[in-house]
Amino acid sequence: MKFVCSLIVVEDIKQSRNFYENILGQKVKYDFGEDIVFEGDFTIHLESHLKRLLGIEVTKQSNNFELYFETDRLEEAFLKLKNEKVTFIHEILEQPWGQRVMRFYDLDFHMIEIGETMESVVARLYKMGLTIEEICKKSSMPVDFVEKTVNSCK
Repeated sequence: MKFVCSLIVVEDIKQSRNFYENILGQKVKYDFGEDIVFEGDFTIHLESHLKRLLGIEVTKQSNNFELYFETDRLEEAFLKLKNEKVTFIHEILEQPWGQRVMRFYDLDFHMIEIGETMESVVARLYKMGLTIEEICKKSSMPVDFVEKTVNSCK
Protein backbone atom coordinates (compact mmCIF):
# COMPACT_ATOMS: atom_id res chain seq x y z
CA MET A 1 0.00 0.00 0.00
CA LYS A 2 1.26 3.48 -0.90
CA PHE A 3 0.17 6.74 0.73
CA VAL A 4 -0.95 9.14 -2.00
CA CYS A 5 -2.06 12.45 -0.48
CA SER A 6 -3.91 14.36 2.19
CA LEU A 7 -7.30 15.60 1.04
CA ILE A 8 -9.21 18.41 2.68
CA VAL A 9 -12.79 19.39 1.90
CA VAL A 10 -13.55 22.98 0.93
CA GLU A 11 -16.80 24.85 0.44
CA ASP A 12 -15.67 27.07 -2.45
CA ILE A 13 -12.97 25.49 -4.58
CA LYS A 14 -12.14 28.70 -6.49
CA GLN A 15 -11.61 30.74 -3.32
CA SER A 16 -9.62 27.91 -1.73
CA ARG A 17 -7.47 27.48 -4.84
CA ASN A 18 -6.77 31.22 -4.76
CA PHE A 19 -5.85 31.03 -1.05
CA TYR A 20 -3.44 28.11 -1.45
CA GLU A 21 -2.04 29.23 -4.79
CA ASN A 22 -1.76 33.00 -4.37
CA ILE A 23 -1.52 33.47 -0.60
CA LEU A 24 0.49 30.38 0.40
CA GLY A 25 2.36 30.12 -2.92
CA GLN A 26 1.44 26.53 -3.75
CA LYS A 27 1.59 25.32 -7.35
CA VAL A 28 -1.28 23.41 -8.91
CA LYS A 29 -0.28 19.98 -10.18
CA TYR A 30 -3.72 18.90 -11.46
CA ASP A 31 -7.09 20.63 -11.62
CA PHE A 32 -9.98 18.20 -12.02
CA GLY A 33 -12.70 20.74 -11.28
CA GLU A 34 -14.00 19.35 -7.99
CA ASP A 35 -10.49 18.20 -7.02
CA ILE A 36 -7.31 20.25 -7.19
CA VAL A 37 -3.99 18.58 -6.45
CA PHE A 38 -1.05 20.79 -5.49
CA GLU A 39 2.63 19.95 -5.79
CA GLY A 40 3.58 18.16 -2.60
CA ASP A 41 0.45 16.09 -3.19
CA PHE A 42 -2.20 17.60 -0.98
CA THR A 43 -5.64 17.97 -2.47
CA ILE A 44 -8.62 20.23 -1.98
CA HIS A 45 -11.98 18.62 -2.75
CA LEU A 46 -15.28 20.39 -3.30
CA GLU A 47 -17.61 19.81 -0.33
CA SER A 48 -20.81 19.54 -2.41
CA HIS A 49 -19.21 16.88 -4.61
CA LEU A 50 -18.10 14.86 -1.60
CA LYS A 51 -21.58 15.10 -0.07
CA ARG A 52 -23.08 13.73 -3.31
CA LEU A 53 -20.52 10.92 -3.47
CA LEU A 54 -20.71 9.81 0.15
CA GLY A 55 -23.99 11.21 1.41
CA ILE A 56 -22.40 12.60 4.57
CA GLU A 57 -22.17 16.02 6.18
CA VAL A 58 -18.81 17.69 6.57
CA THR A 59 -17.91 19.09 9.98
CA LYS A 60 -15.83 22.23 10.29
CA GLN A 61 -12.94 23.14 12.58
CA SER A 62 -12.15 19.75 14.06
CA ASN A 63 -8.64 20.85 15.17
CA ASN A 64 -7.38 17.28 14.88
CA PHE A 65 -5.44 17.65 11.63
CA GLU A 66 -3.20 20.30 10.16
CA LEU A 67 -1.39 20.99 6.93
CA TYR A 68 2.24 21.88 7.59
CA PHE A 69 4.40 24.13 5.43
CA GLU A 70 7.93 25.49 5.84
CA THR A 71 9.55 28.68 4.64
CA ASP A 72 12.80 30.60 4.93
CA ARG A 73 10.73 33.81 5.07
CA LEU A 74 8.45 33.38 8.05
CA GLU A 75 8.01 37.07 8.86
CA GLU A 76 7.11 37.84 5.24
CA ALA A 77 4.52 35.04 5.24
CA PHE A 78 3.13 36.30 8.54
CA LEU A 79 2.66 39.84 7.22
CA LYS A 80 0.99 38.54 4.07
CA LEU A 81 -1.43 36.43 6.13
CA LYS A 82 -2.09 39.31 8.52
CA ASN A 83 -3.03 41.44 5.49
CA GLU A 84 -5.43 38.69 4.38
CA LYS A 85 -7.02 38.83 7.85
CA VAL A 86 -6.78 35.10 8.46
CA THR A 87 -7.86 33.81 11.85
CA PHE A 88 -4.67 33.04 13.76
CA ILE A 89 -4.58 30.27 16.33
CA HIS A 90 -1.33 31.91 17.38
CA GLU A 91 1.07 34.31 15.75
CA ILE A 92 4.79 33.54 15.46
CA LEU A 93 6.13 31.74 18.52
CA GLU A 94 9.27 29.78 19.20
CA GLN A 95 9.05 26.06 19.89
CA PRO A 96 11.32 24.54 22.57
CA TRP A 97 13.69 23.25 19.83
CA GLY A 98 14.18 26.80 18.48
CA GLN A 99 11.91 26.64 15.43
CA ARG A 100 9.53 29.56 15.02
CA VAL A 101 6.03 28.70 13.78
CA MET A 102 2.57 30.15 13.38
CA ARG A 103 -0.80 28.47 13.12
CA PHE A 104 -4.02 29.74 11.59
CA TYR A 105 -7.18 28.59 9.85
CA ASP A 106 -7.80 28.54 6.11
CA LEU A 107 -11.12 29.63 4.63
CA ASP A 108 -12.78 26.36 5.71
CA PHE A 109 -11.23 26.31 9.20
CA HIS A 110 -8.59 23.68 8.45
CA MET A 111 -5.61 24.19 10.72
CA ILE A 112 -2.48 25.36 8.92
CA GLU A 113 1.01 25.57 10.39
CA ILE A 114 3.92 27.37 8.79
CA GLY A 115 7.33 26.93 10.34
CA GLU A 116 10.87 27.98 9.60
CA THR A 117 12.98 25.38 7.85
CA MET A 118 15.41 23.77 10.25
CA GLU A 119 18.22 25.21 8.13
CA SER A 120 16.83 28.67 8.92
CA VAL A 121 16.64 27.79 12.60
CA VAL A 122 20.26 26.65 12.70
CA ALA A 123 21.43 29.73 10.77
CA ARG A 124 19.49 32.07 13.09
CA LEU A 125 20.86 30.39 16.23
CA TYR A 126 24.39 30.53 14.83
CA LYS A 127 24.03 34.24 14.00
CA MET A 128 22.83 34.76 17.59
CA GLY A 129 26.20 33.43 18.77
CA LEU A 130 25.36 29.84 19.77
CA THR A 131 28.10 27.26 19.23
CA ILE A 132 27.55 24.18 17.09
CA GLU A 133 27.22 22.08 20.25
CA GLU A 134 24.65 24.49 21.72
CA ILE A 135 22.67 24.50 18.47
CA CYS A 136 22.67 20.69 18.37
CA LYS A 137 21.44 20.51 21.95
CA LYS A 138 18.71 23.15 21.46
CA SER A 139 17.45 22.00 18.05
CA SER A 140 18.01 18.23 18.39
CA MET A 141 19.62 18.34 14.95
CA PRO A 142 22.60 16.07 14.29
CA VAL A 143 26.10 17.56 14.27
CA ASP A 144 26.66 16.94 10.55
CA PHE A 145 23.43 18.81 9.66
CA VAL A 146 24.33 21.75 11.89
CA GLU A 147 27.93 21.91 10.63
CA LYS A 148 26.81 21.79 6.99
CA THR A 149 24.23 24.52 7.60
CA VAL A 150 26.66 26.72 9.54
CA ASN A 151 29.31 26.32 6.83
CA SER A 152 26.83 27.51 4.22
CA CYS A 153 26.20 30.65 6.34
CA LYS A 154 29.87 31.68 6.27
